[in-house]
Amino acid sequence: MRYPVVVVAGLIAIGVVAVPAQAAAPEGKYWRVEVTRTAEHGRPVGSGYSVTERSVSVDWLTTEGRGWVAHRKLGAIPTTKKDEAAWRADGSPTSWTYRTEGMKISLSTRPDKGFLKRVDEDGFRLGEKQVTYKQLQALPTEPEALRAHVTAEVRAWIDEAAEEAKTTSPKSKIDDWLVKLDRYVAQRMINLLYENPVPFKVRSAAFQALKTTKGVSDLGRAKDPLGRSGHKVALPVSAQKGDVLKEQFIVDTKTMTLLAHDVDLKHDGKPVGGKSGVETYKTGWTDAEPAIPAAR
Repeated sequence: MRYPVVVVAGLIAIGVVAVPAQAAAPEGKYWRVEVTRTAEHGRPVGSGYSVTERSVSVDWLTTEGRGWVAHRKLGAIPTTKKDEAAWRADGSPTSWTYRTEGMKISLSTRPDKGFLKRVDEDGFRLGEKQVTYKQLQALPTEPEALRAHVTAEVRAWIDEAAEEAKTTSPKSKIDDWLVKLDRYVAQRMINLLYENPVPFKVRSAAFQALKTTKGVSDLGRAKDPLGRSGHKVALPVSAQKGDVLKEQFIVDTKTMTLLAHDVDLKHDGKPVGGKSGVETYKTGWTDAEPAIPAAR
């Protein structure tokens, strides 16, 4: 596939002239990303009430690309006051177990012990590529140059995905991916707001490019579930085979980092349990060593 002239020009600029190649000094030993997720469990438990599961995951990355990951379940609680009343009438159980599709599912109101482990693969993941810290620092700092760079990478990924799909899904067409091009570009911009230790100017460019991506809605100022103030945007709605996916994000425009992500997935107009939920983010440099997150 041939890319538009603007994309090619953007690639030339960002690859050769527009951005300095010198990496910015890190502000700490690790780039740390903490994500706390709250989501209703996929099916009723006990006498038929719903519970909401909570968990926290943390990633650490050094500038050399060495990584650690930790995860901890924070326990399940009744979703609504009605669910809480049903739970109490059920004897206020502290755990639930059932089987579905041959799998044993266990839930508890108590946090588990969690785990911490070293990531097997070193390096930084940027879209579909492995990159270095220096390459992250050399990303475009102008919104349109960054958009050109990201769009070209997404189009390259679409070309590859469409080619691979010919063997597994002969009826699929490249247009199946291209129709979602703007959404894919917007998602890549969001990833730049938290996933890797890119410079502030790159994150700022990503946010500006995100807001002006076709189909993205600017929802103005808002507060996340932790009471933090930021700017809310919504991605283009994705709909196929009865599924309708809506996603909203809140960004801290002082640090240009992601604060929250709200997912609403419905199938034939009904919420899909376990797929919808809210994530809150705490992102930045730290000197604190990797450790299992505390129970809350």
